[in-house]
Amino acid sequence: MKDPARCAPPTPHLVFLQGMPSPFYRQIAQHLKAEGWRVTRINLCTGDWLFWHGEDAISYRGRRSQWPRFIAQFLTEQGVTHVLLLGENRRYHRQAVDIALELGIQVVVNDFGYIRPDWITFERNGMSGGSLFPRDPVAIRAMAAGLPDIDWTPRFADSAFHMARGDLLYNLSNLFMGWLYPFYRRSDRRPHTLIYTPASGLRLLTNRLRQKRTEQSVQQLIASQQAYYLFPLQLDFDFQIVAYSPFDGIASSIAHVVASFARHAPKHALLLLKEHPWDPALKNWERILQREAARWGVGDRVQYLRGGHLDSLITHAQGVVTVNSTTGMRALQLGRPLVVLGQAVFDVPGMTHQGGLDSFWTQATAPDAGLVRDFLKAVAAALQMRGVFFEEEGLRLAAQEAARRLLGDCVGTIQQ
Repeated sequence: MKDPARCAPPTPHLVFLQGMPSPFYRQIAQHLKAEGWRVTRINLCTGDWLFWHGEDAISYRGRRSQWPRFIAQFLTEQGVTHVLLLGENRRYHRQAVDIALELGIQVVVNDFGYIRPDWITFERNGMSGGSLFPRDPVAIRAMAAGLPDIDWTPRFADSAFHMARGDLLYNLSNLFMGWLYPFYRRSDRRPHTLIYTPASGLRLLTNRLRQKRTEQSVQQLIASQQAYYLFPLQLDFDFQIVAYSPFDGIASSIAHVVASFARHAPKHALLLLKEHPWDPALKNWERILQREAARWGVGDRVQYLRGGHLDSLITHAQGVVTVNSTTGMRALQLGRPLVVLGQAVFDVPGMTHQGGLDSFWTQATAPDAGLVRDFLKAVAAALQMRGVFFEEEGLRLAAQEAARRLLGDCVGTIQQ
């Protein structure tokens, strides 16, 4: 007779890597532990330690070159079944994801939602260009069949104060207590905290001071019925740009778009570049835009916006250009022609222009409204959770739902 203990499935063991500077991961862990799961948090830096230390947490203080060997050994020897992390393209994360997938371990990636403002992305293997979500319209329509329409009314308002405080605490602890993890090296291109934080704050303040003037100029442009195309910028260090685009930064994307606009767009049309609201303005994108426009002789046909109501700008645009920003999702919701220059989960035939940027200026058509509706329903049901990271009620419910999906082995599947 077989020993029942040997026939029982192994206890699920989930490893948490780096996440948001909030209690989100710890709350998920509490739900999983209550159901008998093992959980381990691996801290890579002081900021990680600050938000989760003590029970169920260990530290990796080795060199980055030794990380692949360490994580492969840990995943194997500790019987790890799941890995959860914030974004798959930080260097530590990229290596861990590749190793985990090779070992047959389920990888779950989360981040801010594809849909805004109060949604969280929660999917298998990767996001955006790395997403497993189909790009085939037939498959998308099949997934959406029978799903209810989405109630778009926001349920939660995330706390900008708690988000800024968490980010500041995380980065300052790495700065002043980095000696606790002497070999840790950040995996992103974001400027140093002592530069980025005050620069972002100053830019937000100056943009707010000139908000009324900016809105007036936008409204005047819209009232004039001047044809224009909108190119909302992303952050220069965004992994969407770094990992899932052909560009090495925002400057090269601006050069590419301006050159195509000058050669192929209607001569009466304008090109508007809108600054990302969190851009620290350490690089002068407006000056880069003017330089490229002068090079191509379209200096009088480009404008740089440091603000402006995004929905209004999208609604009245002839079309929207994006590398892979979630602003593209909003353009689709508002029924405006869209072209994607990088890799994006929403770059689907019938929704986005498939002929390349040069032809977009004159041949773009509005997205198929029915396909967009089905896409949003399928994405929301399979890859999104309602909730936020930094407001108590939205965070609590999101952690509860994340645990439910992990326990039910239904991450990345349609949630009715």
